[in-house]
Amino acid sequence: MIKAIGYAAKHSFSRLKALEFERDEAGADEIEIEVLYCGVCHSDIHQAENDWGNTVYPCMPGHEVVGRVTKAGTNVTLHKEGDLVGVGCMIDSCRACEPCREHEEQYCEGPNSWLATYNGPMKPVAQAKTGQNMYGRDNTYGGYSNVLVVKADFALKIPASIPVEAAAPILCAGVTTYSAMKHWNVKAGQSVGVVGFGGLGDMAVKIAKAMGAEVTVFTTTKEKIAEAQKLGVQGVVEGDKDTFAALAGSFDFILSTIPEKHEVDPFVPLLKRNGAYVAVGAIVPMAGYDNQPLIMGRKTLGGSLIGSIAETREILDFCAEHGIAPEVQVISIQEINEAYKRVKEGDVRFRYVIDVASLRQEMADA
Repeated sequence: MIKAIGYAAKHSFSRLKALEFERDEAGADEIEIEVLYCGVCHSDIHQAENDWGNTVYPCMPGHEVVGRVTKAGTNVTLHKEGDLVGVGCMIDSCRACEPCREHEEQYCEGPNSWLATYNGPMKPVAQAKTGQNMYGRDNTYGGYSNVLVVKADFALKIPASIPVEAAAPILCAGVTTYSAMKHWNVKAGQSVGVVGFGGLGDMAVKIAKAMGAEVTVFTTTKEKIAEAQKLGVQGVVEGDKDTFAALAGSFDFILSTIPEKHEVDPFVPLLKRNGAYVAVGAIVPMAGYDNQPLIMGRKTLGGSLIGSIAETREILDFCAEHGIAPEVQVISIQEINEAYKRVKEGDVRFRYVIDVASLRQEMADA
């Protein structure tokens, strides 16, 4: 076993604090990673606070992980010691179901679905009903820690041209927005709207622009209009009825990155005939919507879940090729609770990234 330390919440109402624990050593098909940086995703907050009603405690978040390989199992050929690699939301899947065979592991239909980097199998209910857990564990601990062990084929090499600290959010925010745009075939010359301008929205704008689309950001924060203009895109404040009316029938594709409940109806009239409004942010029940504009324009409301391992590899290469990197603010692990507070208040531009060296220093000082 590997002695490890990380920051975890023990209850939905508790702050994240240092927690010592043990990880299994790397098996034949696995690698051990010394964690260098870990992104802070809004999903981490939802999970730590049990907003989705499925949190397994202690909850140690972190699914945007960048680190160095310190050990490779005997069967591993993809990575070697010293390689810089990244790990996103998944660390394994059933590998046998139709989505897995088609390299869409994020839609795994196995008995427990895919194994999350933290919080364990995505379908723990299956274990409760059948007594079976194909992964042999109820909980997993994520990247807010000094070491991670993962199947080698669920880790991706980080291109040298991407700044190490900025690579972490690409593994969730980047691939989540890329996967949706790829599936709905966003291409040069199209008009794309991005609803919400946080960590996911920032990446969505940059990726859509690199694809050659004309991009408009929709935000509730007037101050973010200037940020949009810096990226060379139009910014619109939600609730601006005159601008919304002027933009009716303008968009081929609108991507919603908002992680909370919000109104969908105002955006449907903005779509062209055959346009699509796709949500990647809020995994919660939403209010009803008006079918009429959908039917009259053969429009689509859709959703998309993170991205596959293959798509994660694609977006890392895409970002390297186009010089894309998220805007990050590096923090120490000791600042994580304050960071959560600021994320919930919308007071961050655009993604917090934990420098895990601060955790190793805490270990040394203990």
